[in-house]
Amino acid sequence: MSEPQQPSQILAIEKVYVKDCSVEVPHAPQIFFEEVQPQIDVQMQTAAGPVGEGLYECVLTITVTAKAAERTVFLVEAAQAGIFQIRGFAEQDLNLIQGIGCPTTLFPYARETISSLVNRAGFPPINLAPISFEALYAQRLQEQQAAEAPKIEIAH
Repeated sequence: MSEPQQPSQILAIEKVYVKDCSVEVPHAPQIFFEEVQPQIDVQMQTAAGPVGEGLYECVLTITVTAKAAERTVFLVEAAQAGIFQIRGFAEQDLNLIQGIGCPTTLFPYARETISSLVNRAGFPPINLAPISFEALYAQRLQEQQAAEAPKIEIAH
């Protein structure tokens, strides 16, 4: 019998966890007695880096701010993280996995964490719309390339 071949590429989730979270309701309890229709702003950041041999941490941070006029109704932030085993991939593929694959994996966990925190703060839960991390990655690449492009000045 021959031994089973080891896969040359490994991509596995080792751990998913909340790295940090915070909730602020600066005008509580008065805000609960007012009828407000807050404007919701969602900001998102991703970061990734090595934490061991073939192990990488990816952190997806989502900040949700609800404002009514100039007042903050609530601010919720969650840094959803994961440790991923990534082995046997070319550098370019590694960047794609960390910039697209890992955040895509973490997003459902982050969405649930945000929804739960908003609800625990006394507000109806927020269900974040799906995100195309592929589009965000492509946009970030274009911004980096534009920033690195040599500036040509033409003297008249």
